[in-house]
Formats: sequence, structure tokens, C-alpha cells
Amino acid sequence: MGSAGYGKTMSTVLETHGLGKTFAGFVAVQDLHLGVEEGARHALIGPNGAGKTTLINLLSGFLEPTSGEVFLAGENITRLAQHKRVKRGLVRTFQLHELFADFTVLESLTLAVSERLGLGWRCWRAVGAHSAALAEAAALLAELQLADVADEKTRTLSYGKQRLLEIALALAARPRVLLLDEPAAGVPTSESRELYAAIARLPRSVAVLLIEHDMDLVFRFADRITVLAGGALIAEGSPRAIAKDPRVREVYLGPDYAASNV
Repeated sequence: MGSAGYGKTMSTVLETHGLGKTFAGFVAVQDLHLGVEEGARHALIGPNGAGKTTLINLLSGFLEPTSGEVFLAGENITRLAQHKRVKRGLVRTFQLHELFADFTVLESLTLAVSERLGLGWRCWRAVGAHSAALAEAAALLAELQLADVADEKTRTLSYGKQRLLEIALALAARPRVLLLDEPAAGVPTSESRELYAAIARLPRSVAVLLIEHDMDLVFRFADRITVLAGGALIAEGSPRAIAKDPRVREVYLGPDYAASNV
């Protein structure tokens, strides 16, 4: 099937058609057909080595596929550069320690908003400079319940707060689809629940596709789940359907998983 006309289902904002990635003969992702609906809370689960992070890398443009295609809102973005995907609304969080370590939380976010607005690195500080950027940054901090740490250096934040700020920085790009690779990894349980509560509060104008290994978080958060194993899709459906799926229980959840709790 050719790419012409594919990806035009109005309710689907991100999809893949026959997506595959091979590394020196090793098949990491194979013939993957995935659809993420507008406003979805969609989880990717599966055992280690299933191809989940490789898939996120393919969607975000960090890796080029060996085969298949990726569509965003009906547009074929398979060969589009990462920064151009961001401008079209496909955004992935990045590690906070690589950027903004000595900036305050508010400065970091104001800079991210300023970049989207085309104000650049040089003049963003000058504004009480650009009051619109500052106001938008403050609103994002309030939305993610970070206003109380607005004046703290980002490197001093707890890990959970850092992950929340990473999400805020991604939201500054005004995404249609937000890709999250294990947002709660390394975060204490008390903070991970706060983190997921913040993600759940995101507006439904933003579809969320995430990788998560904590099944309690997955089954409380997701309205749709895709299960990968060996680079292939083995099941997809509602949380209840996935919890009861015999093959998913065999390869990942385990035979004693309490599906009745979903």
C-alpha cells in the first residue's frame, strides 16, 4: 500500500504503517501498525528488549526506519528532521540535566517559550522582556503545580520535580502528541503518583504516548494499551482487555496478574 491518502483518519493524530527497524541484522521493530487517537492516553508496555524505546526513537525522528512510514495528522513525516517534527506538534521530553542546570525553573521555561515564539537565546532575559512568554511560562508552572519552585535552580529540584519540569518544557512547544519514555523511572512512589496526576490533567488537545513499566500506573492512567514483544505488536486494546489477554499474561504480566482490579 502506498503512502498517498494514508493517515487521513480524522480521529487519528499519529500512526505508523509497516514500521520496521533493523540493526546489523537484529530486528528491533517489525511491521508495526500503530494508531494514536487525538487526546488519547496511550501506553506502550512489554518486556525488556521489546522495541518500545526504539519505537519512540523512530516516531521522534531520532532514528530513521528501515521500512515503513510515520504519519502525523495525515502528513508523512517519515524522513522529517526532529526539529521539524517538533514544529508540527510531535514532541518528546528530554533529560533536564543536559540543559538549563543553572537556570531557575521559571527562567528555563520562559526560555523554552521564547524559543517557540522566535525570540531566541539573546533577548529572552530582556523582557520582563516579553511579557507574553513570561505569562505563558508562569501558567504552565501553575498547571503542573511547579509555581512553588519557580525561583529554584533546576539542578536543585527533586527528581520528581525535574521530570515535571521536563514535561513543562515539552508543553512549551505546544504539542499535539507528547512522547514520554518511562517518565516515572527512578522517581519515588509518592512523587510518581503526583507526576502521573499532572500528566492526567493535561488538556485533551494533547495526545500522550508513553512507555511505563509500573503496571499499577499504566492501568490507572491509560485508556488504550499497546503491547510489544520481540519488536512486534502482540496485543492492543482497553486496559481491561489487555489485563485479560492470555498472550500478554504469558509474555509479560504473568499468569497471576489480578485482572479483576483493572
